[in-house]
Amino acid sequence: MAHGIESIDFNGLPALCLQAGGASAIVSLFGGQVLSWTPRGGKEWLYLSETAKFDRSTPIRGGVPVCFPQFADLGKLPKHGFVRTVDWMLADRRVDKDFALIQLRLEDSAETRALWNHSFGIELTISIEDNRLDLEFEVDNRGTDALSFTGALHTYLRVREAEEARLEGLYGFTYRDSANGNAIKRETGDALMVDAEVDRVYRQVNRPLLLRDGSRTLGINTEGFPDVVVWNPWETRCAALADMPDNGFRRMLCVEAAAADTPITVAAGEQWWGRQTLIAL
Repeated sequence: MAHGIESIDFNGLPALCLQAGGASAIVSLFGGQVLSWTPRGGKEWLYLSETAKFDRSTPIRGGVPVCFPQFADLGKLPKHGFVRTVDWMLADRRVDKDFALIQLRLEDSAETRALWNHSFGIELTISIEDNRLDLEFEVDNRGTDALSFTGALHTYLRVREAEEARLEGLYGFTYRDSANGNAIKRETGDALMVDAEVDRVYRQVNRPLLLRDGSRTLGINTEGFPDVVVWNPWETRCAALADMPDNGFRRMLCVEAAAADTPITVAAGEQWWGRQTLIAL
């Protein structure tokens, strides 16, 4: 089975193809964004919109966009921050027959400081093994004042049929229901099933989740990120998205490692990190 890391052109954008242990992934340097992940012997687990735009005019719809330093509209910055629409640098690459790893880096610039006046460095380390995708996100405060941020790894998971997918592990956790006036509720079901718009921030989730999609199951683990966001735009909101087909909502469910409820503060000279791991079971 092939293994290695290759520079490729993906719909006109510079990207990297990772292959190791029978698994593969594609990562766009624009946005520092994983666009595809296929575990060994399996099918694609990430949803990438068939009508996503790759002309740099807008973030790429699908895969794993990085939201930083603002989640959604929780502040004065552009929605989900500004790192989804800039080029990241390839800082490191490592490969052997069992794994492939790249490290992408982005640092503050005159453009970012005009929006968000902080000196920072962020790194996204992406690694694949036979049945596993690891994403580790690190924030380095290089300034003399503390910085605070919200953010997420906005993971679009590909499902056969959204209404039939089951997300397990959220029972008992409190969530903010953004699709229902930000009402605070408690999850009472043993599995989350989607039959309408879902836009929820589950707080302080400290256990693994399982996504059951027909005959396949995905384990979802997070560290460092306190929250889990679950999102599906459903029919009406999906139809309003220019870069998503009208029936796209049927093929995806976002399960995001997030810091969306309370900002994370990083003291001057300090670092923070969070991780999301997907394991095809």
